Amino acid sequence: MSFEHPSSPLWLNNFVFEKPLKERKIEVIKISSFKPAVPKRVLLFVAAIVWTFAGSMLLYKGFKMLDTTSIYLWLQLMLTLIGGIVFFWKMFSKISRKHTNRILNLKEARPCLFSFFNFRSYLLMALMITMGITLRRTGWVAPNHLAFLYLTMSVPLLLSSVRFYYTGIYYNRYFVAENQDK
Repeated sequence: MSFEHPSSPLWLNNFVFEKPLKERKIEVIKISSFKPAVPKRVLLFVAAIVWTFAGSMLLYKGFKMLDTTSIYLWLQLMLTLIGGIVFFWKMFSKISRKHTNRILNLKEARPCLFSFFNFRSYLLMALMITMGITLRRTGWVAPNHLAFLYLTMSVPLLLSSVRFYYTGIYYNRYFVAENQDK
């Protein structure tokens, strides 16, 4: 091996770099590689956990504010349960079905972790959280009435989460049936 002067390009190519500069490939990191992509089945479980968490928080806050000394406590709880079931039947069952179908019909096999809601639903969720906190902190609504509202809203959220859990557990049935129809 002959020694060449360090300023020689051949010396730089052989000893400093493994390949000549023209042959080196620059690796480009795409921004999409940072996307928290998950399978659709996982996305269904993420949605179920979020809806369960929201319903559980409302249930906890509602029971915490509930006037347990009321002689009509059982009547209030029954009305809360009936109101929550009606609210689920009239509105939340359609919303949860829409979100479940949207997740199942996403074009990507591994969508983003946060795509269990669309943008409009995130805005609606932020508005509802803001309204709940505002009503609780300002005292515009009496705590026992707010407890009734919180408990009523917890029922459809928890019932809706059951749809996501069910679809996630039986995902293969839905996925196979969806692909056979096409």
